[in-house]
Amino acid sequence: MNLNNKTGNFVLGLIAIGICFSPCLRAEVQVTDNVVVVVDASGSMGTPMAGIDRMSVARDALKQVLGQVPESTHVGVLVFPRGDWVYPLGKREEQRLNGSIDSIKSGGGTPLGAYMKRGADALLKARKKQFGYGTYRLLVVTDGEANDTNLVEGYTPDIISRGITVDVIGVDMESKHTLATKVHTYRSADDPASLKQAITEVFAEVSAAATGQTDEDAFELIADLPKQTASEMLKSLSTTGNDPIQDYAVMRRATQIPQSNSSSSGSKVPVQSNGNEQSSFALLLLGCGCPVIILLGIYAVVNASKNKK
Repeated sequence: MNLNNKTGNFVLGLIAIGICFSPCLRAEVQVTDNVVVVVDASGSMGTPMAGIDRMSVARDALKQVLGQVPESTHVGVLVFPRGDWVYPLGKREEQRLNGSIDSIKSGGGTPLGAYMKRGADALLKARKKQFGYGTYRLLVVTDGEANDTNLVEGYTPDIISRGITVDVIGVDMESKHTLATKVHTYRSADDPASLKQAITEVFAEVSAAATGQTDEDAFELIADLPKQTASEMLKSLSTTGNDPIQDYAVMRRATQIPQSNSSSSGSKVPVQSNGNEQSSFALLLLGCGCPVIILLGIYAVVNASKNKK
């Protein structure tokens, strides 16, 4: 799509106007940082670690760290294989949260992939309500490899491509989890102190990421964009990116269809470098998308009317 100078300037102007509108959108909703903790409660979590079973260590560490997160951070605790949402994503109420964590019992398999999808879908739903503002993080605490590795391999790239930060903590594992090289951060925890420290570090990064998001920074990012790039941005603003993570069965069927441009497939793991910066910019674009699209519609109607004359 080639843009002449007049149209190109108009496009850049629309993006700038969208960013100016974005604080208004943010003022109309409660903007929060959001973390879903996916907890492995499989049978192996009952194994002792430094004289205490891993599940007890994980419960204590979660309660200690989550009890200190700010009110602006919403948390959710999702437990597999049998616990489901022991604490749905929302405002932290310490007594209820602690009771939910205490209810977690070990036993069963490790369907990690299915629960990563559920946690990510909850984050995407929250992001849609907040017009893209806030930060979104999926923290996995596990002591072993998944039983559903096909789902883990299928869902993880899609989750990351949506701008969700994925952190994994390997609890008392003999070797690194296979997700270690596929997510934003990986930490090993071999004793109670290191597990608490690992969870603390993740939540510290949540606060740091939230502090770094400003409209001014985003405006600087688009100030010198080529007009062709600006045009492509407007195309991307027509979709929110907040739909549920693609079902694995759908992804599998898609990979079975021969495609000449398979290298651009969405199942590829994106480059991890500067992931937080890219996610922040994408989220800002989501926030300003609505007014931009409205203005584009107005422009199209006016332009069509002129052409008829």
